Amino acid sequence: MMQFELDHLFVCTAVGAPEADRLIQFGLREGPPNRHLGQGTANRRFGFANTMIELVWVSDPQEAQSQSTRRTLLWERWPGRKEAACPFGICLRPVDFQGTGLPFPGWEYRPAYLPDPLFMLVGEAGIEEPMWVYLSFQKRVQHLQRFAEHPAGIREISGLTLTTRVPLGSSVSEKIVKSGILTTRSGATPLLEIEFDGQQQRKRVDFRPHLPLVFQL
Repeated sequence: MMQFELDHLFVCTAVGAPEADRLIQFGLREGPPNRHLGQGTANRRFGFANTMIELVWVSDPQEAQSQSTRRTLLWERWPGRKEAACPFGICLRPVDFQGTGLPFPGWEYRPAYLPDPLFMLVGEAGIEEPMWVYLSFQKRVQHLQRFAEHPAGIREISGLTLTTRVPLGSSVSEKIVKSGILTTRSGATPLLEIEFDGQQQRKRVDFRPHLPLVFQL
């Protein structure tokens, strides 16, 4: 079985991600923002030694609904984040580059901002689940090289617990849960509980109602 690990995650937010200010007040150091040309989305980013958290919004509705982007369901996921859609994306990378093949059923997404021949594998799942993405070209060291220490004193994401409105049912989610990337449960509202550094600080920080995130430090 191909081994993969978390590369980064995203959560859909309001335009401009004013919710990021809550993370800054907590003690995260914000990285440079980015716009996904041709995809119609933009983000604010917080990097760690092994991964990254993105706050994502639709910046160009026309691009987000274009023929090249439509199948991602980003347009539907973003406005539906407080209703039927799951507001999260879970993006994975290979643990090493010795394996071959692809880790789960999906389709090749080739956005304008990725140079040929790179592509993202997008898992076949509905918007009631997170957007599942596999990035075969990503490496852990790329995050480590960009990492700057956070005032809050946290370095790595060490675990994820995902709450969704309905139980995950796709074959993609089944493979990802079996891999140990995250644990799941059902609840009234979507939530992502993020564990850092094996919970060495023994603290819990809840960012609701501004963000559907809880940090376990």
